[in-house]
Amino acid sequence: MSRTDRQDEQAENTGIERAILVGIDDLEGRGRRSMRELIELAKTAGASVLGLVTQSRAKPDRSTWIGSGKLDDLAVEIRAMDADVVIFNGELSPVQNRNLVEALDCKVLDRTELILDIFARHAHTREGKLQVELAQAQYTLPRLAGRGRMMDRIGGTRVGVGMGVRGPGETKIDVERRTLRRRIQRLEEEIEEVRTRRETERRARRQSGLSAASLVGYTNAGKSTLLNALAGSHEVSTHDRLFETLDPTTRRIDLDEGRQCLLTDTVGFIQDLPHQVVAAFRATLEEVTEANLLLHVVDAAWPAAWEQYAGATEVLQELGAAELPTIAVLNKIDLVSSERTLEILQSRIPNAIRVSALEGTGLDDLRRRMSDLLFAHLIEVTLHIPYDRMELMELLNERGHVSATEYEPEYVITRAEVDEPTLARVRDLVVNEGPDRR
Repeated sequence: MSRTDRQDEQAENTGIERAILVGIDDLEGRGRRSMRELIELAKTAGASVLGLVTQSRAKPDRSTWIGSGKLDDLAVEIRAMDADVVIFNGELSPVQNRNLVEALDCKVLDRTELILDIFARHAHTREGKLQVELAQAQYTLPRLAGRGRMMDRIGGTRVGVGMGVRGPGETKIDVERRTLRRRIQRLEEEIEEVRTRRETERRARRQSGLSAASLVGYTNAGKSTLLNALAGSHEVSTHDRLFETLDPTTRRIDLDEGRQCLLTDTVGFIQDLPHQVVAAFRATLEEVTEANLLLHVVDAAWPAAWEQYAGATEVLQELGAAELPTIAVLNKIDLVSSERTLEILQSRIPNAIRVSALEGTGLDDLRRRMSDLLFAHLIEVTLHIPYDRMELMELLNERGHVSATEYEPEYVITRAEVDEPTLARVRDLVVNEGPDRR
């Protein structure tokens, strides 16, 4: 049996879909980089990539995304390779999708559907499933006619429905528009409840006085590994695959000099992150906009690290979070081949620090940098707190940071860092403002 025959048999036995990937190669080379990413996305979704088809052109064809000649070549390759699915590296319009299904007689997916499929695989909580289902429904609504025809053509494939037609909620997507609109309305109402609950949780965190930081950046840059390393635990799932984390996870972490903050891991970004995902996951992504500090994690070992940084920055701009205080964390430095590579990257990215979350390198420096930025607004004070007002000690611990206490017969000498509102409440007890010079 040949190697190809063995792959065919393995694909049939394991239910792996056999995919051909199609992309457009523009003059700037962005298409080539994006195609490398599409390969990883397809593998993450469980597909076996049979081959790549690219066409050099300035923009997609309005009717079939690629030109008619290349479309004919693609149809021949589909039959020759016995492919189950063709995945296009862009978002297809309803017209393009319908025309391609008609011309290729094969299941057709685009980049957006592929990403949504991966999200469907990785959504485990009720909140995550709601957000994925909403994004899928919003994407499907204008494409129902083409989806129905595609479902007719793929109904008898060796691997069943497969990519693009599964989800955490209903699995039959070819439903009437009226039913789908009702479902979208219901999902939006439920997600609004999630947003309300999250806002209540954030308000409680603000009242507790703990500063909040969020991990952001490209998918698979090592955000979850960094959260585990800073928190000293392994509670957050970490795998070397795209979009492993969908549901935000928050941990209390120790910084320097006894300070603490809350650190939240969020969904990863990607080049051309579908707007349906951004819209559906806004309840989750609001954790980013409400943070006091962002840790923008960059996979320094990735050949296109700068492009990943720029792509994630675009998403932050879309969210309105680009102006928040930010530390760029150049992660995975243990995998970088040369010092020069790091130097070039660090020269292009502002406020960057080198880290290996896996090996623990640079974490102490990161904690100090986080502490400096999170607590820069606090004012150092020395207070004499009478024993009949000791409830203020709890306030100082909640709203600031108490660094030292000395017990005298009539009062407690307390050195603390506090914000302006807290200082206003204890102003009558302050004996020194600024660092204690004694």
